[in-house]
Amino acid sequence: MKELKQVVGIDVAQKELVVTLGRMFEDLSIELYRYKVFKNTEKGFIGLTNWVKKLTKEEVKVLYVMEATGVYHQKIAYYLDKNNFDVAVVLPNKISNYIRTLDIKTITDKTCSQAITRFGLERKLDLWKRPKSIYKNLQQLTRERDQIVAERVTAKNQLHAELSEAEPYEKSIKRIKARIKLLNTQEKEIKNDIAVIVASDENIRKEIDIICTLPGVGELTAVIVLAETNGFELIRNKRQLASYAGLDVKEKQSGTSIKGKPRISKKGNRSLRKAMHFPALTAVKWDENFKELYARLVSKHGIKMKALVAVQRKLLEMIFTLYKNQTSYDKDYLNKKNSVKTQLV
Repeated sequence: MKELKQVVGIDVAQKELVVTLGRMFEDLSIELYRYKVFKNTEKGFIGLTNWVKKLTKEEVKVLYVMEATGVYHQKIAYYLDKNNFDVAVVLPNKISNYIRTLDIKTITDKTCSQAITRFGLERKLDLWKRPKSIYKNLQQLTRERDQIVAERVTAKNQLHAELSEAEPYEKSIKRIKARIKLLNTQEKEIKNDIAVIVASDENIRKEIDIICTLPGVGELTAVIVLAETNGFELIRNKRQLASYAGLDVKEKQSGTSIKGKPRISKKGNRSLRKAMHFPALTAVKWDENFKELYARLVSKHGIKMKALVAVQRKLLEMIFTLYKNQTSYDKDYLNKKNSVKTQLV
């Protein structure tokens, strides 16, 4: 029977690639016919592509499919792209949602790679494009800064503890202060590097200026959002963006006997979620639209943090909307919209 599609599903881990090879026939039946594990190294990549070449038909295109798993998938994706193989990188929430639809009782690396292969065979996926180097560099810099800020918080806490001692040890205090000073210097250097990169690209400078018209959203937040989404390359809509950030609501309910509390999934990009926290606090304080949204949600369920998360999600979605439409934030938009509706009535 004639083959329509050939897919290599890869479950990527830090040190290994768990691979399943599958194909779809003209009657739309699916066969998963080979399984193997390779090292997540260039030698492993060569072994993988040679193995696939031996087991697939030349006349049918082969698609390599994998999840966007932090940074571990990047080397194999870059290698395949460099060597002109078709690659699709799928958001993790899409695969996890798909796995729930399958009759899989035990989740292992093998069953995950099989699910990824099936997903690739059943769906029409966009081919992955290598991230622009400018977004990649900005992502590395913003994540490095985040680590430095976390280290500085730890160092300041240590300094506070030392100073609170009955008999503080002066040399320890001196070393902690020197560490804090070094971290401050490094953060300043990173911010300068970010400013230089942003200034070098007129389009990114324009995009950041548009995003920064939102209340509470500063340049650093705008840079983080663009860097973590590769300029929204994989994002097609606001719902998908919320899932990618882990700000989507997860609810467990079955009949009348099982009903869990709705909560955000947190199965997404942690850097994005973290970047939206302080902007949401500022927006709630200074913008009437977000203040009203926050107050309405708090009065509904009485949980302030839950309402703040909703504001974070709304802010992130609005960043996406402004970016796509290339328009600035208009705080009177809702009032104008309601006014138009009233006139029509």
